[in-house]
Amino acid sequence: MIRRFLMSPLGLATCFLVVVISALSVVKETHQTRMLFATLQAQESERWQLQEDYSRLVLEYSTLSAPHRVSAISRTSLTMTSPDTGAIRVVTE
Repeated sequence: MIRRFLMSPLGLATCFLVVVISALSVVKETHQTRMLFATLQAQESERWQLQEDYSRLVLEYSTLSAPHRVSAISRTSLTMTSPDTGAIRVVTE
């Protein structure tokens, strides 16, 4: 019965239609996979760029906030000086 249906014109047309739909599905999924992979690569590239920027910012922050640099800037730009030992008072509660 199935063999007879497959050999009929309607059966052949049905098989052809199923094969074409299957092939189109494979093409669609392959295209979608490639697009997602391209998106993944772009996001990985962006992640690496952001990681490099973050590392540079951490280095810059540690350089700018180094105690000797802050002390030098406070002396030169703000004309600040360290207080005398007698002027320092410790407050406790």
